[in-house]
Amino acid sequence: MIRTTTLAATALLCLASILPAAAQDVLIRRAKVHTATDRGTLADADVLVQGGVIRGVGPGLAAPAGIEVVEAGGRPLTPGLFAGLTALGLEEISGERDTVDHAIDFSQVATVDAQWRPEFDPVPAYNPRSAAIAVNRVEGLTFTMLAPGSMGGGSFVTGQGEAVRLDGRFDATLDGSRTLFVDLGGGAVRQAGGSRAALYMLLEQAIAEAARTGTALTLADAGRGLLTPAGRETFARYLDGGRVVFYVDRAADIVQALKLAERHGFEPIIAGGAEAWEVADLLATRGVPVLVDALANLPSDFEHLGARLDNAARLHAAGVPVGFTQSGDATHNARKIRQLAGVAAANGLPWEAALAGITSVPAQAFGVGDRVGRIAVGQRADLVLWSGDPLEVTTGADQVWIAGRPDPMRSRQTELRDRYLGETGGWPRGYVK
Repeated sequence: MIRTTTLAATALLCLASILPAAAQDVLIRRAKVHTATDRGTLADADVLVQGGVIRGVGPGLAAPAGIEVVEAGGRPLTPGLFAGLTALGLEEISGERDTVDHAIDFSQVATVDAQWRPEFDPVPAYNPRSAAIAVNRVEGLTFTMLAPGSMGGGSFVTGQGEAVRLDGRFDATLDGSRTLFVDLGGGAVRQAGGSRAALYMLLEQAIAEAARTGTALTLADAGRGLLTPAGRETFARYLDGGRVVFYVDRAADIVQALKLAERHGFEPIIAGGAEAWEVADLLATRGVPVLVDALANLPSDFEHLGARLDNAARLHAAGVPVGFTQSGDATHNARKIRQLAGVAAANGLPWEAALAGITSVPAQAFGVGDRVGRIAVGQRADLVLWSGDPLEVTTGADQVWIAGRPDPMRSRQTELRDRYLGETGGWPRGYVK
């Protein structure tokens, strides 16, 4: 009975660590407020949160009666951070296929037509109670872009994704963020017959099919088509103004992706962009955001021959909106995105621009900048109070708030830490609960 009661209590405690807390009104006083807006950094300033929304930002704000006051003591306060393009909530254990829901592979399913599926949307499989989410949330990450992936039996048009807030709620999606994802990198070539030229040939065919939505296809056309009827309707919605992320690194491939976007009215975002600095002026002229991996600095393959640590700095200097995303292990180690921003800052990117790259720039790029990514009146109160410089790897998040709700700052990892590093009272650690 004692063991059963202990296990039940432990289960309830774990559940409490992932359930969203009640909304809280709070005044965070005397913080170093990094607004990620034109106001820049405000020293010794206050932030007033009421009803989950930021109601005031500035020095000497009065505390309404009965409101909780958090003394920041000069510590940095930032908006909640962008986790990058991830599969948070869609991938629990990478090596266990049953827990990976962000990609499809029809090659082994005889009853399913293996046509392209731009209509694929992994968001219905999103699990806000994933252990990986809490692990990254306690590190200051409060929103991400769910990005569909590609498997051997899939397509380089991987599907659609949406931005979600990492607050533990089932209704976590941010309206207006739906985006199509297309992989035009070297890894996608094998899905197009082995040639980069074939990537564009097949894309043009799919676009032509989508443009004919609502018209009748002949039987011959239907048999040779790349898209299902649902796929045609989905693809058609992105023509003439739809947001499309292109995974691409080579400068030559970036140019081709931008030409494709211009021909068909896509609103492009470049992800990866190892050689984007070589075409920075073109990207700036067209106002195309680039999400870079600031740790890509070696010619690991022929797409990265021009990779360099000051890629982000050069793009910013040219006027390109620069954000960050990881190219490897982006989901379980999404928290490393702070390191990317810090490395970029150490290699010439202004500090404020580096912070914007994991807050306001991606929020704006994905159509949610009016709600998240900044500390400004009217924004949702997604905030992080830090122990030191948030772009330093030795810094930790002291407290995270999402829509004014304080996170319990617990995860599976912190529970394991507390269990196995705490005092045992002489008992073997396996008996310590």
